[in-house]
Amino acid sequence: MFSLGFLANTGFAHFLANNMDVISLVALVLAIIVSIWKNTNLGTLALGLTLIIGNLIGGIKVKTLIAAYPVSLLIMLAGVTFLFGIAQVNGTLDKITKYTVKSAKGNIAVIPIVLFFLAFILSSVGPGQISISALMAAPVMVLAVEVGIPPLLMALVVGNGAQAGAMSPLAPNGIVGNSVLAKMGITDMAMTMWVSMLLVHILVAAVAYFLFGGLKLWKNRNDAKSPAKVLAEMHVEPFDFAQKSTMVAILILIIAVIGFNLDIGLTAFLLGSILIFMKAAEEKAAFKAMPWGAIILVTGVTVLVSLMQNIGGMDLFAEIMANFSSPYTATLVVGFFAAIVSAYASTSGVIMPAFLPMAPLLLQKIGSDPANLPALITTIVVAGHLTDMSPLSTTGAVFISGAPDSVDAKPLFKGMMIWGLSMSVFGAILCWILFTVIGIV
Repeated sequence: MFSLGFLANTGFAHFLANNMDVISLVALVLAIIVSIWKNTNLGTLALGLTLIIGNLIGGIKVKTLIAAYPVSLLIMLAGVTFLFGIAQVNGTLDKITKYTVKSAKGNIAVIPIVLFFLAFILSSVGPGQISISALMAAPVMVLAVEVGIPPLLMALVVGNGAQAGAMSPLAPNGIVGNSVLAKMGITDMAMTMWVSMLLVHILVAAVAYFLFGGLKLWKNRNDAKSPAKVLAEMHVEPFDFAQKSTMVAILILIIAVIGFNLDIGLTAFLLGSILIFMKAAEEKAAFKAMPWGAIILVTGVTVLVSLMQNIGGMDLFAEIMANFSSPYTATLVVGFFAAIVSAYASTSGVIMPAFLPMAPLLLQKIGSDPANLPALITTIVVAGHLTDMSPLSTTGAVFISGAPDSVDAKPLFKGMMIWGLSMSVFGAILCWILFTVIGIV
């Protein structure tokens, strides 16, 4: 069945052929470690390992391995990020942020709250949490210093706002998660995951707000001498033709996808092409703004995970998780592992492609009611995102890099590191209480 070339008749080849499940799981773990250690793209590494494990060791035809590449996911991610790359380079998103700050009318305590919901809305309508965090990090961190908002508070509140919109059906992470679930035969959880993300991130952002200085801001919210009062009077240029056209295109995308069930990727490409034709942005700049590394990461890991499912690696993963779980604690245990891995690795590229397919297998092995699957899936998704404010994750890192020179980076880094890692425990417990004990899913 397997072809190992010059090793085909050796005992070592026989050992490899009979332990493909172990090899695939170990390969995924090592790939994650190497990608973190050497700061390399896990997607390209996963594709290379797929060749070694699937073809050179397992004898599976390359054509079969390539067939697992998620072309539809690639088109969806590329289309959405192309459209919002246009919105980024032509200043549409930046101007929306400025108008939102003015809407707070100088109330310093309200500014982080307003920015939380702005980040949520912008993340939800397409760009996703990483793009919106990268866009908003520098201006909101500078704003925090100018008006006297603690930088740690601003970073955690706005960052969690962006994270709250990550599982929107229009956002890249939502597209990835729903694509993985669709392959599992689950097509009715998109809104559940999106609303659950918003609920939990509102709760943790509220904790961050009051824990890191929100009460003091609230006491001083009406100070007439506050710099925020001055910023409220700042002049912002009206939206120009290109920016208005971009906002109309985004609105059309939302209506087309939600109202008419059109393909989000192809529709986004169509709308983006029309905007380019209308000279709403430079095509070359829009392509440069697309997160190609993240796209390769997600799609590459999906190929390796698909191979794992076919050769028993995912079943072995579920068995390991089952050794630590019971029907009542499965969400708590899996939520913790998903969160702690996500603090160092990509939620969209690793956690959802690897953990979600394992969920039904885990419930089967521990004898849990299949009706508990939505709670476990939601926990994996939400807990996996909660630790992304760690400076070791992209979302957390951009807020540290966006802080002005006047901010001491060391305490900010330390604060976000403690926060991010604590979310692996607090987040898992919170998800367990909400989704298993209370049963809101």
